Amino acid sequence: YPQKTVERGEIQFKNVSFRYYKDSEGKVLDNINLTIPSKSVVGIIGSTGCGKTTLVSMIPRLYDVDEGEVLIDGINVKDLTFDCVRRNIAIVSQETYLFNGTILENIRYAKPDASYEQVMAAAKAAHAHDFIIKLPDGYDTRIGLGARQLSGGERQRVSIARALLKDPKILILDEATSAMDTQTERDIQKALTVLSRSRTTVMIAHRLSTLRDADFLIAIEDGKLMESGTAKELMEQKGVYYKLYTLQAEALKNVGIAQD
Repeated sequence: YPQKTVERGEIQFKNVSFRYYKDSEGKVLDNINLTIPSKSVVGIIGSTGCGKTTLVSMIPRLYDVDEGEVLIDGINVKDLTFDCVRRNIAIVSQETYLFNGTILENIRYAKPDASYEQVMAAAKAAHAHDFIIKLPDGYDTRIGLGARQLSGGERQRVSIARALLKDPKILILDEATSAMDTQTERDIQKALTVLSRSRTTVMIAHRLSTLRDADFLIAIEDGKLMESGTAKELMEQKGVYYKLYTLQAEALKNVGIAQD
């Protein structure tokens, strides 16, 4: 029978390979072996199109492996019930999905029986509460087509609040702070750093400074896992991370911003 619970949230990729099309020659992911310990924070880095999002999409089975297996707590994800996956894994991506309804309903969607106080606590943790209470109807403000339109950063904060209300064992952040200005991003990073202590957190971020509090980083290039370690260790290796960090620092310098 399919497993119904996730106890710890340890994630393992064992010899994972994947192609979008079965008859295509190039692999999007090529023999990935990786263990993400329970309650750790791992950052995934690499250039655009290298396979980062595809890799994390294997965890909740948005894609299934062609070869190898993905395990949670030693159990193949294919042997977990859909309900178990939905309850224990939350994804916040740069593409936010909000539906027509109130802000309260959008956040509570993650946990329909949540109290108003629990919704508010999640919004505060996501730094969404302050902008919500300034709206004409507060948490009862309707959003969506023909109603109030939120900015990219506001939408993202509502999405993060929804994920935090779910209180998942595994939290996946795929460019989750990309739509925010630097100060808002820093505020939310502080909140996510605190909240990630009690769950396994997998983060993809273009801005490398966003990943500075990760326990370790992995670098992917052309679908292969090229290096792993702390930011300091990867800088010393002068490989993929070093190259990306140097390019980013140079780009920021050109616009008058110091790399964090």
